[in-house]
Amino acid sequence: MSRPRREIRSAYMEWAKRRSHARLNLATSGLANFPLAKLPVCLEDLELSGPSHYGYEPLQRRLAVRCGVKPECVVAATGTSMANHLAMAVLLNSGDEILIEHPTYELLLNVAEYLGAQIHRFSRRFEDNFAVEPREIERAVTPRTRLIILTNLHNPSGVLTEDSVLQQVGEIARSAGARVLVDEVYLDAAFTRAPRSAFHLGEHFVVTSSLTKVYGLSGLRCGWVLAAPDLAERMWRLNDLFGVAAAHPAERLSVVALDHLDEIAAHARALLETNRALLKRFLDSRDDLRAVWPEAGTIVFPRLRRGTVDSLCARLQEIYETCVVPGTFFEMPEHFRIGIGGDTEMVAEGLERLAAALDAGPS
Repeated sequence: MSRPRREIRSAYMEWAKRRSHARLNLATSGLANFPLAKLPVCLEDLELSGPSHYGYEPLQRRLAVRCGVKPECVVAATGTSMANHLAMAVLLNSGDEILIEHPTYELLLNVAEYLGAQIHRFSRRFEDNFAVEPREIERAVTPRTRLIILTNLHNPSGVLTEDSVLQQVGEIARSAGARVLVDEVYLDAAFTRAPRSAFHLGEHFVVTSSLTKVYGLSGLRCGWVLAAPDLAERMWRLNDLFGVAAAHPAERLSVVALDHLDEIAAHARALLETNRALLKRFLDSRDDLRAVWPEAGTIVFPRLRRGTVDSLCARLQEIYETCVVPGTFFEMPEHFRIGIGGDTEMVAEGLERLAAALDAGPS
């Protein structure tokens, strides 16, 4: 009798869906939802079904132009999470050795575990401003390493990794016969500072992203993988086992969103500039927190200097109606993640409540 597959689940996603809700939500890492009413679309522009068996051609074309790649390098996916799953499932065989940053987004670890990978880690240390250190990766790589995985902007710290560093990582991977997977879902939050996608750094790079986090368009589930054409083809075929075909109204709405992404980005940038100023003033006022200040993005990952994060989070939610993400979900329990993508009034009040909870001290 065969043994049943061991259950793999995401503690973070369960918490986010069931326990993170509060009137003042500083746990969400993306921007507040962009309203459909602000998109220039009417019902006549939509259809329930359409020609999108291996990608909807108008969407494929727009994503390719946006990313500066050929359409055959683009694999549309249901958000960045499915993009990561498709990419990792094609790039890895069960038992392959992979190298993942620490700390990182939990679902990257969950998918690797589900696929049967042998997971090794390289550190992005708080003391080093959560920077990617190529020497750290070089020490951790072995002849059996098949994939190096990192996020840019880094989740949970929001730190940007420059092209020059990624190029060094790519060279380490190439020398080991490995590839580099870069989750870029937050990268557009760097706006004018954002480098081009790491996909352009060499054929050993595979990139995932979506319109989800930076633009407030999570409901569209418009994600993608950028990969060499042969890998992209394999991902499309693998997706036949998962998604089969995308929801066509979402594809059409994604085309509209991409056609007006400059306006949507201007809204996002203005909101984040205001909210980041609030966050900077808050962090500068606290001697009980230490934080690496990212130069862009929607999140920050401070360290609590006194007390425990678990008690702070419980007190914050139960008494102050405010929520942040405990650092346990990023394997750093002395930290917590603050997200500032909500409307400014809510973010301001949430930071005030966080300050009050910190001032109250352990109960």
